[in-house]
Amino acid sequence: MAITGASGSDSPDVQAPLLYDTVEGSVDHKGRPVYKSNSGGWRSASFIIGVEVAERFAFYGISSNLITYLTGPLGQSTATAAENVNAWSGTASLLPLLGAFVADSFLGRFRTIVVASLTYILGLGLLTLSAMLPSFSASDCPSTNIITSCSANPLQVVLFFFSLYLVALAQGGHKPCVQAFGADQFDGQDPKECKAKSSFFNWWYFCMCSGTLLTLLVLNYIQDNLNWALGFGIPCIMMVIALILFLLGTKTYRYSVKVEEKSAFLRIGKVFVAAIKNWRTSSSAIALEEEARGMLPHQCSEQFKFLNKALLAPNGSKESGKVCSLTEVEEAKAVLRLVPIWATCLVYAVVYAQSSTFFTKQGVTMDRSISLSFEVPPAALQSFISLAIVLFIPIYDRVFVPIARALTGKPSGITMLQRIGTGMFLSVLSMAIAALIEIKRLEVAREYGLIDKPNVTVPMSIWWLVPQYVMFGLADVFTMVGLQEFFYDQVPSELRSVGLSLYLSIFGVGSFISSFLVSAIEKATGGEGHDSWFANNLNRGHLDYFYWLLAALSIVQSVAYLYFAKNYVYNR
Repeated sequence: MAITGASGSDSPDVQAPLLYDTVEGSVDHKGRPVYKSNSGGWRSASFIIGVEVAERFAFYGISSNLITYLTGPLGQSTATAAENVNAWSGTASLLPLLGAFVADSFLGRFRTIVVASLTYILGLGLLTLSAMLPSFSASDCPSTNIITSCSANPLQVVLFFFSLYLVALAQGGHKPCVQAFGADQFDGQDPKECKAKSSFFNWWYFCMCSGTLLTLLVLNYIQDNLNWALGFGIPCIMMVIALILFLLGTKTYRYSVKVEEKSAFLRIGKVFVAAIKNWRTSSSAIALEEEARGMLPHQCSEQFKFLNKALLAPNGSKESGKVCSLTEVEEAKAVLRLVPIWATCLVYAVVYAQSSTFFTKQGVTMDRSISLSFEVPPAALQSFISLAIVLFIPIYDRVFVPIARALTGKPSGITMLQRIGTGMFLSVLSMAIAALIEIKRLEVAREYGLIDKPNVTVPMSIWWLVPQYVMFGLADVFTMVGLQEFFYDQVPSELRSVGLSLYLSIFGVGSFISSFLVSAIEKATGGEGHDSWFANNLNRGHLDYFYWLLAALSIVQSVAYLYFAKNYVYNR
């Protein structure tokens, strides 16, 4: 009926779209059936990618150089600043769980993106204001050979951290919805669009990293050499422009239809509650119920069989409303199946956190001059991560995938879990390289008698750090994109925002683990008369020990990951 109404016309010149042209499970902005010929695809995805590029430009405009601002204008110690960066990054990566819940249960992805973008603009505006307030700078501190901390303006500190966590809240609503909304523009039932959806995740990450690269090359220079307020203000303007462009695409988007009236969260939660209540139910009763439901023995159903207890009501009856359907039980199993993969990726996230903290502090101590009048901002070296991604993703998508596809017969060349595992191996190499470079830096500092002169530049070029950044970028091409596609693909369709938020939560929990490790190691290795691994004077610290520790943990994690990946059953 809806299709007839949408396509009917009294004019003989108007040709109605064919029935097979409709996209099942999607509607337009007015709730009418949507057609492939005039909606979705790369045209709609380009608007959505545009707002993501601006959001990454804004987010990395803060996160990439945050440790420099905390140890500079706000006068914090290196260890304290690293802990604050990790705590904020962790919060920003966990809040997408809340954003995904709100999107999938109440507002929908489109409205959540709009609300999150407005919150972003508010947070960035207040952050710019906080940077305009007077504060102590490094020049106000006593000039000595020992690095000291200066007290910042209390009002500035309160406003800064309030704005910072407001941005984290905005990212929590923005991040899980934008990518899921972008992938929704491709019909998974159409062979051509299904193939385009697989490429979408690669090109999504390519464009996202292009925005990040622009941030690292432009904003970090502005923040370090011109003005912090301007460095925070430009991302705010970019988000305003991006929101306007995103809204221009409103009429072209495909909006997912909510099939079930009950929230997917409630359905899955109900399964776990029912299974717990029925924990005493005998295996024979479950077997009889499975037989009555016509459950065929296959690999998926054999996993987590204890959840099949939810097929019975708590008292053994079949009272309406208390018995879970077979579909609901399988949904719960699909989500539970992700947990081992999620857990074995946490150390990768800890490694990932180092590029914006200790890597940057290493760069501060090294020779950054290109000419007599220009120095490379230390945080700008993170651009090599994005540059490696931008250069390698087209090679991966256009060269590696077709070759692998010819060998394996798989549309994506290699499986999602194989892709993730490859990136984990590269992250181990990245940490090993970082440790070796830090050993070299410490040797140069000792050779030139700079151990107790932290304010004197170590005569070793900052370009020595490039290999560890490039290896990080290559690892991201495999693991980050693989995780995005895996957590989008392996959850029920209504929980795809939640799936992507679960992927992001890996990095949230990883940041908190990193913060905990830094704090614990700081206390264990520091103290009276001892310099910790993370001493303010890095020439007396031992970041190399920390990097070797992370490399060892990454190897242990990879072994556990291989075990669970080998036994994982894909949700088809």
